[in-house]
Amino acid sequence: MTDAKVWLDGSLVDWDDAHVHVSAHGLHYGIGFFEGIRCHGTPQGPALFRLTDHLRRLARSAATYMVSLPYTVDDLAEGCRAVIRANGLTDSYLRPIVFLGPGPNPLTAPYRVAIIASPNGPLVGGSKDHGVKAKVSSFQRMPSHVLPPAAKATGQYLNSYLALQEALTSGYDEAIMLNTEGHVTDGYAHNIFVVRDGELRTPTLASGALEGVVRDTVLTIAGEDGIPTRTDVLVRTDLYHADECFLTGTAAGIVPVLNVDGRTVGSGKVGPVTQQLAARYNDLTTGGNTAHADWRELVG
Repeated sequence: MTDAKVWLDGSLVDWDDAHVHVSAHGLHYGIGFFEGIRCHGTPQGPALFRLTDHLRRLARSAATYMVSLPYTVDDLAEGCRAVIRANGLTDSYLRPIVFLGPGPNPLTAPYRVAIIASPNGPLVGGSKDHGVKAKVSSFQRMPSHVLPPAAKATGQYLNSYLALQEALTSGYDEAIMLNTEGHVTDGYAHNIFVVRDGELRTPTLASGALEGVVRDTVLTIAGEDGIPTRTDVLVRTDLYHADECFLTGTAAGIVPVLNVDGRTVGSGKVGPVTQQLAARYNDLTTGGNTAHADWRELVG
């Protein structure tokens, strides 16, 4: 990617010149905050889906750790657009990241910001369109009095990494995490939904689930489509007994889960509610539906 551009500390630089020193405290201590954002081709041109909502969450993540972003949300939004334009991208994945730079004292070191864009982004394992197998992890989601689940902070994802590695080495595609009380929180990096008797349910934020942007999108469009929807406390057997189950995330979109812990979910095929919501979500992100036009923020 030697011809690619990266937005680094307010300027576009060549990919090979986007350097970070090995003494950066973000590398040593996992001190940083990040987002994943998708850009899609629409009839009006490339558009970043819910860009402002993502960047506002980035600011909230930093504020949770008493950190002020070195750039405004508007500055970062323009940085995202600039990276898309500079790299000539349309359908792409962006990763804005704020991390603690080098300095003699981590309490006074400056925070640095980078925005990277690529034609592809990380996805869950297995077949995204045809469904995945998931394992409930033996590693529990850290409780809120240990680390705040509302923040997308870099170091916190070691918890998810352990869960994913366990799932992959056990022959599964995805990890599902429980909290210390045995309640379902989310996937290793995705929110989770179940459908039973036509009702859509997802774990409450109080259970430890991240306040996902796609999670909110799905709850919104499900309500508009007349699908009964609620946030709830879910336990492991709610996954086993579900008629349908799916994961949501910016990188992955909506991904059906067809098997949990070796147990077939529902019919073992992608269910009608999952299909309906996936189609609606795709139309929203690509401009095939004119609803929620404010969610599609044009690159220009």
